[in-house]
Amino acid sequence: MRISRTRITAVVAATVTVAAAVTTVLAGTASAAQGCRIDYQPNEWTGGFTANVRVSPGDTALSGWTVTWSYPGGQRITGGWNATVSQSGTTVTARNAAWNGSVPAGGSTEFGVQGTSTSGSAAPTGFTLNGVPCNGAPPPTTTPPPTTTPPPTTPPPTTPPPTTPPPTTPPPTTPPPTTPPPTTPPPTTPPPAGCAGAVLCDGFENQTGSTPAGDWSVVNPDCSGTGRASVDTATTHSGSRSLRIDGAQGYCNHVFVRSTRDLSAVGSVRYGRIWLRHTTALPTQHITMMAMTDAADGNKDLRMGGQNGALQWNRASDDATLPEQSPAGVALSVPLPTGRWTCLEFMVDGNQGQLRTWLDGTAVTGLTADGVPTHDIDSQWLNRTWRPRLTDLKLGWESYGEGADTLWYDDVALGTSRIGC
Repeated sequence: MRISRTRITAVVAATVTVAAAVTTVLAGTASAAQGCRIDYQPNEWTGGFTANVRVSPGDTALSGWTVTWSYPGGQRITGGWNATVSQSGTTVTARNAAWNGSVPAGGSTEFGVQGTSTSGSAAPTGFTLNGVPCNGAPPPTTTPPPTTTPPPTTPPPTTPPPTTPPPTTPPPTTPPPTTPPPTTPPPTTPPPAGCAGAVLCDGFENQTGSTPAGDWSVVNPDCSGTGRASVDTATTHSGSRSLRIDGAQGYCNHVFVRSTRDLSAVGSVRYGRIWLRHTTALPTQHITMMAMTDAADGNKDLRMGGQNGALQWNRASDDATLPEQSPAGVALSVPLPTGRWTCLEFMVDGNQGQLRTWLDGTAVTGLTADGVPTHDIDSQWLNRTWRPRLTDLKLGWESYGEGADTLWYDDVALGTSRIGC
């Protein structure tokens, strides 16, 4: 069969064009996250874990990101924050939230996950950012497409070509490389147990007496009465000690334990995590169980407590409440469970004047001030500009009428990002 030279030329040209296009696509993908790092910092306990994950794209800015990794053990993701997280088999996929998809070159962003695990679960492996391996792992190899050799235009010779005898000396071998292959950088030192790198991390295990001392001091603002603070060894969330508050009814019977630590490193955006247990349902009248001095509000306290049987935030300077104390507003908050340990988390953003609250990992709508006016929640809270600058942390009990309670606090943490339960 006679093959047209024009057709052969067209086939060769098309092959070269396709190969070049494939090369261009592969090069673009490989450079999408050059030098990227994914730092995974776990906090594990029997049967469960949380982990803080830092995404650093290296020398390439991101306008959106997807991080994947694999669990070689028995870990299963049950939730996450600051990202949309899912798991298929052993592979976990985390995609950016609406507010943290843009990351500049040299910058980073963080998100977290929570899950269950079996004893001795191994560390995750195979981290990728937008499909590109991170932490020094080599990029995936790709087999180039085969080239097409055009058929010959002249018939082959009928006389076979002469054979060449094999060489008498073996061909030279290529010496092995003298430089060892790159290794994956060692993981960063894990944070203290249960705190994910928080600035303040205290389970009261360093308390040696029955009265809080050292990193904590007992305070009675304005007046003192029958309220008592002590170190308890009978009821704990973890370890062998907790803080116990015997809160009596009436304003002058209040008592608090204040952190003596320098908390300036927390900065203007403060995340907190407190494990809390109490015996009596929140009363109808207002009480406070956590307070933080606001240096930008006349050194008045930002207070977390309860009213009408549900949790609430309160500003001491103008007595604004979050949520509003209408029946509809109270219904958007939640009661504080009794007789068991509860994980209370919060975020106070001094730059934006925002508040967020989680109870046992679930966001509480009525305890959220996101800057968008919401009926029955934040009309009091947004009646003036509020940019808090918090300087301390006080745990205890303050009753403004009725209400006595016994409370325990344990595994207290403050940091610059969400810590998790």
